[in-house]
Amino acid sequence: MYVFSFEKLKVWQEAIDLSVEVYSITKNFPTDEKYGITSQLKRASNLISANIAEGTSRITNKDKAHFSTIAFSSTMEVLNHIILCHKLQFINEEIYNGLREKIYKISNMLNALRKAQLNK
Repeated sequence: MYVFSFEKLKVWQEAIDLSVEVYSITKNFPTDEKYGITSQLKRASNLISANIAEGTSRITNKDKAHFSTIAFSSTMEVLNHIILCHKLQFINEEIYNGLREKIYKISNMLNALRKAQLNK
């Protein structure tokens, strides 16, 4: 099977893993949040990897960096939702800290990717 360039990126792999974890933890969220924070958190986490993938198809480095910036913005949106979920006690301290570590790692990788794209 052919592997596309974005699939080889460690940051894309980490973002996919984050989305899988988000889907797993949101199964335990209150049912009345199905169309609220649950939906928003899933969407935002999916957009990280989706924008990384879309950016790899762009021709100019400026366009590639633009999609890395959008992916970074989605990462910050996920962080915001995670903070809220923690404050609402939808997730415990251990899950919260684990997600924050993953988000921190992804955000650093996205910054490095964006800088590399702009410096080509």
